[in-house]
Amino acid sequence: MLKRRFLPALLLAALTQAVLIPGPAVTTARWDEEKAQAWYRHQPWLVGSNYIPATAINELEMWQADTFDPKRIDLELGWAQGLGMNTMRVFLHDLPWQQDAAGFAGRIDTFLTISSKHRIKPLFVLFDSCWNPTPKLGKQPAPTPGVHNSGWVQAPGGPALSDPSQRPRLEAYVKGVVGRFKDDQRILGWDVWNEPDNVNTSSYGKGEPRDKKELVLALLPDVFRWAREAGASQPLTSGVWEGNWSSDDKLSPMAKVQLHDSDIVSFHSYDGPAEFEKRIQWLERFHRPILCTEYMARGNGSTFQGSLPIAKKYRVGAINWGLVAGKTQTYLPWDSWRHPYTDREPAIWFHEVFRTDGTPYKEDEVKLIRELTGAGNGGR
Repeated sequence: MLKRRFLPALLLAALTQAVLIPGPAVTTARWDEEKAQAWYRHQPWLVGSNYIPATAINELEMWQADTFDPKRIDLELGWAQGLGMNTMRVFLHDLPWQQDAAGFAGRIDTFLTISSKHRIKPLFVLFDSCWNPTPKLGKQPAPTPGVHNSGWVQAPGGPALSDPSQRPRLEAYVKGVVGRFKDDQRILGWDVWNEPDNVNTSSYGKGEPRDKKELVLALLPDVFRWAREAGASQPLTSGVWEGNWSSDDKLSPMAKVQLHDSDIVSFHSYDGPAEFEKRIQWLERFHRPILCTEYMARGNGSTFQGSLPIAKKYRVGAINWGLVAGKTQTYLPWDSWRHPYTDREPAIWFHEVFRTDGTPYKEDEVKLIRELTGAGNGGR
C-alpha cells in the first residue's frame, strides 16, 4: 500500500503526463470535398426507404422498450433486402435517451444488428420539425382514422425548443447517442435535423412556437458542432426541402446553414422528374455526394419510375418515403388532414412499397427497383 506522503507527487506526475500526452484529436471541422468524395467512392449506389415498422405510429412507439418490435423489423428489412435496398433513413428521439440512455442505446444496437444482417446501413435522424410539437413518453395514441401520419411527433418539440434550460439535455442526447456509435461501421451517417424550418401549417401550425424558425436556426449549428465534438466518423447532413438552391444568394438562412455545415448534401423532392433532376443539378455545384432523403408521392407526380432512373444516372442516393403500410397511414395523401379517408380508399396510394402483409402495392415498381439495384442478378 502506498504511503500517504507519496500521493501528491504521484498525482502531479499523472497530471503532467496527461498534459504532455494528449488523447486522440477530435475533428470538429466540416469534411472537405475530397474527404466527402473519398467516403462516397466506397459506398454502393444508395437506395432505401424512410423506415418505421408497421407496428409503430411514431418514433417513440418504435423505440420505447414496451413497443420495440425486433421480430417485425427483421421481417420488414428482409423485404427491403429483397429489393436490393441497402440503406434506411430512421428517426431517433431525444426523450427515450433522457428516460433510459442505456436501454435506448441497447435497442439501437439491436436494430443495427438486424440491419447488418440484411446488408442495410441506416442513416439516423437526430431531430425533426414535422408534425405534432408536443411529444410525450408512454403509450402513444391510436391512428386517427383516415389521416396521414396522425401520430408522428417532433423532436425535441416546441416546449423544449422554447426553453433555454433544455439546451444541456439536448446536447447530452446528441453527444451521447453519436458518441456511443461514433465509430460504428454499421451506420451510414447522421441526418442531424429533418426539415428544420417546417412549421406544419396544414396540420399543427397553431400549436407551434411563433418564433420556431428563429429558435431552430440558432440551435442547428450547435447540433452539427455537438455531433462533431462527439467524434462522429460518419458524415453529417441536413436535407434542404424547399426554395431555390441554385445559388447562395437565393438560399434561405436555414438552407445556408444546412448546405454549408453538411459533410454530404441531402435534399427532399416530392416533384415530377423534371423538377427532381433540376434540383440535383442545382446541388452539384457543391461538389459533394448527394442523397435525396425523401421522394415518392404518387399522387403528387413523384414516382419510382420518374425519379429513380434519374437518381441512378447522377449516382444520387435515393431514399423514398415509406416501406410498409402500417400505423402511420402514410399511404393516404396529405390532404387527408382536411378530408379524412374514412369512407373511401385513395385512388392511388401516396407512399409505401409494401402492404402490411409484404405484398407489393405495385408489382411494376418492385420490378423496376430490383432491376435498377441489380437485386437477384449478382449485385448492384
